[in-house]
Amino acid sequence: MKVQEIREIIKLVDQSNISEFSFEQEGSKIKLKKTEVGTVVYPTAAPEVKAVEAPKAAPAPAAAPVEAPKAAAPVAAVAQDTEGLHKITSPMVGTFYQSPSPDADAYVKAGDKVTGDSIVCIVEAMKLFNEIEAEVNGEIVEVLVKDGELVEYGQALFLVKPE
Repeated sequence: MKVQEIREIIKLVDQSNISEFSFEQEGSKIKLKKTEVGTVVYPTAAPEVKAVEAPKAAPAPAAAPVEAPKAAAPVAAVAQDTEGLHKITSPMVGTFYQSPSPDADAYVKAGDKVTGDSIVCIVEAMKLFNEIEAEVNGEIVEVLVKDGELVEYGQALFLVKPE
């Protein structure tokens, strides 16, 4: 089974009311389980909300309003920096690897040019090593994940400046 076919299955299951899906074909086996939406944590959202609420609760201290713009500014700067960039995301939960073996060079690093079919990394899931393709022509701007780190479905792995 190709990675693109697996991605399509994941999208279909994600958009349906199915909570668990199993598929077996010619010795390959795929099993998907949905988790509750409440289990996902977005760490950047909490500080932003607290910064907005603080001035309303205590308008007298001058320090609170000064801190709120500082906390909001980096979030805005990051949003502007990623505008126009393509995110290569993980099609599954697994372990991220930058190279085909521990002693080999990384597939790509910041500044490298990629084509749509360039392999950029491997995500290991259940002892299966899945090669992830760039899916876009461009230049790698940033590697967002460290080698050996666990990644979630849909998590951004790379930022690419499309050509």
